[in-house]
Amino acid sequence: MKKLTTQPTVTLSQLMKQFSTEEACKEHLKNLRWPNGVTCPRCNNAKVYELKKRPFHWVCKAKNCGGPNGYRFSVIAKTIFENTNYPLTVWFQVIYLMMQSKKGISALQIHRQIGSGDYRTAWYMCHRIRAAMKDGSFTKLMGEVEVDETYIGGKDYNRHANKRKHIPGTSGKVAVIGAIARKGNVVCRVIENTDRVTMAGFVRQVVSENVSLVATDEHRSYGRLKREFLHQVVNHNRGEYVRGNVHTANLDSFWSMLKRGVIGTYHKVSKDYLPLYLAEFSFRHNNRENPNLFNDVLAEC
Repeated sequence: MKKLTTQPTVTLSQLMKQFSTEEACKEHLKNLRWPNGVTCPRCNNAKVYELKKRPFHWVCKAKNCGGPNGYRFSVIAKTIFENTNYPLTVWFQVIYLMMQSKKGISALQIHRQIGSGDYRTAWYMCHRIRAAMKDGSFTKLMGEVEVDETYIGGKDYNRHANKRKHIPGTSGKVAVIGAIARKGNVVCRVIENTDRVTMAGFVRQVVSENVSLVATDEHRSYGRLKREFLHQVVNHNRGEYVRGNVHTANLDSFWSMLKRGVIGTYHKVSKDYLPLYLAEFSFRHNNRENPNLFNDVLAEC
């Protein structure tokens, strides 16, 4: 099997040439899923039998797996590609496009490029791929860490008159909290409120106790972090954004990229699906220098 070129240099035309047939896609997927030999995706049994008349299909005859006739499975069993009508060649293109788009790519644009019969098909494919973007080996952030919160959503006065809530402040927006290790990974998630228990609890979950610095703004919910971390604050309300190495500029840059994607690419993101978009942007950021990004996403599918 020809190895895929590193992600920063491979082009879409090269990818389409390499994976121009279903057989090539299935062979590549098989080697990613089972580098040490095919195992049953249901019971992890290594004694499976290949069905000669059906390429890329196997049967597991373990006692507690599939009954007397065994459990039959294919290379796409237990993956996001299972029970879909679109071929792997198209799925591979969509994954590539999503990985290469720094600010994201909309389902409508995917729909136009792959020629899907219905926009909802492209929307469904994109969300399935986003769900597969996860860091399997999460470790707590180390070194100098920035923590900040932001709000995603439109302003109330921009809504149609019959949809306005007439509530001041950030009502109607979704609160998101994040933490980033400088020159390292970012972690972010949706939160229901911005109280001390929620925000300080997030910091404890994602930041190591041995960090050299935790930098935040003046939000009062961070007030007690100094009891557990080397915590320093910049006061944005007073026009202070940098004090030595105390700032949240790296996380602000990530928020800016996320919001440009929401406003300029997706235009609207509902609260229910926002965690998937956060997963996509954080995964792409954390793997920005990963030469094997395409394969890593494919392996998680």
